Amino acid sequence: MHIVVNEELKAYIDPLTPEEHEALERSILAEGCRDALVLWGDVLVDGHNRYGICQKHGLPFQTVQHPQFKSMEDVHLWMIDQHLGRRSVSDFQRGVLALRKREILSERRARLVASSATSSADAASTDTAGGATQADPATSAAAPEPLKSRADIAKAARLSNSQVVLIEKIQKQAAPELVAAVKAGTISINAAAAVASLPAEEQASAALAGKDELKQAAKRVREEKRRAVAAVSGEGSEASGGSEAPWDAGATDAGDVGATVQALQRRVAELTAENQALRAEVARLQAE
Repeated sequence: MHIVVNEELKAYIDPLTPEEHEALERSILAEGCRDALVLWGDVLVDGHNRYGICQKHGLPFQTVQHPQFKSMEDVHLWMIDQHLGRRSVSDFQRGVLALRKREILSERRARLVASSATSSADAASTDTAGGATQADPATSAAAPEPLKSRADIAKAARLSNSQVVLIEKIQKQAAPELVAAVKAGTISINAAAAVASLPAEEQASAALAGKDELKQAAKRVREEKRRAVAAVSGEGSEASGGSEAPWDAGATDAGDVGATVQALQRRVAELTAENQALRAEVARLQAE
């Protein structure tokens, strides 16, 4: 049987950890490859690890064709849904996958809407010229509904809204070394989102230094944000007896003050989201 391993598909989902791969190999050696590999034509879609282990040890395996794949997007969406339903996938990975699904569905819907609009315009032009006006069924089909809101994403990933906020922040701001630390479980989503506020060089340095340094970096960022919250609310100047102010109003023009206030307000919003996610994590741990 000829099976094609597409490297892009193989890397589309985060690989197993060495420990997880060893456990899977032991299971297959003991019980055989119980689950069929999923193919799209001769392209391997699901079961890359099982296929590699079976090839290594010369073990038999079954395959099954997925009849509904029409494009690589269909394959990606199916892979995402499969992994979103697996309990072994971490919270961070589920959040990333759900955000990836939102992008695919949004892009697909935008294309279908644009195609429908073009078809309608062509039909109107043909009708004006006295021609046929029958719509093309392929372009008149309803476009798939995207994950419109953060709540939709959270539901798909089985996360809280605040966790999705933090994962989005990590995706946008985190250095590769910090992302790797989150994936490895070295640092929590909450702490990683805090560290992601730092310059990329500081993030990388903390991540390379290990778990303890990442914790200290997250602690420093949170303390800075708490001071920012106090400054916005006026608590900082009251606590210091009025000897300090968050900025020197006489030395700063109105535009700079406004920008500073906006930056502080954004930090307040980030801190609020982190606190909500932390409470949710504590509640989850207490329930276990």
